[in-house]
Amino acid sequence: MRPAPASQGKRGDGEEVLAVADGGVDPLAPAQVSRVSAVLALGGVPQSELQDGVQQIRLRLLERRAKGEDPPRDVGAWAAVVASNLAADWHRTRGRLERTAARLAALKVWNPESQGGQEARLLALTVAEGLDALPAVQRQVLVLRFYADLTVPQIALELGVPEGTVKSRLHTAAKAMRERLRTDEVV
Repeated sequence: MRPAPASQGKRGDGEEVLAVADGGVDPLAPAQVSRVSAVLALGGVPQSELQDGVQQIRLRLLERRAKGEDPPRDVGAWAAVVASNLAADWHRTRGRLERTAARLAALKVWNPESQGGQEARLLALTVAEGLDALPAVQRQVLVLRFYADLTVPQIALELGVPEGTVKSRLHTAAKAMRERLRTDEVV
């Protein structure tokens, strides 16, 4: 969350900036904030997420400053390009999530009660608890591989990561699940 503005002034290049309560200076001028918000909105980012996009751009500018890098020559133009890239990333992520949700919804729902009774129910609960205990990236690849029945190359394409990363995550996640099932004496 951005600190409350304390005062307004001018930067050396004539741009207005806001001094913030902790003594720092907001790296984006009010006009640049409006421009970034407009670029994000035109890029299809929902109104509820515009401030997050603006904050990401502020963060990138502050990171540049912390690394000792020179600020962009034209902060407004740089921020607009970054905002456009953020909007594209937002659409890619949203599309990926929608495709994954559609694949999962298309799967046949398994009913443990009709297929093995109490033992199957215990196994299903243990597997669900094991999945919940895994880190999100490992849980994601297990679900895509074994529930959505995607291949390693398909998962890599879907997640935008190398196939080796998918294989590594699958191996680590499957090993953790095996250990969990052995510990709980289910298998």
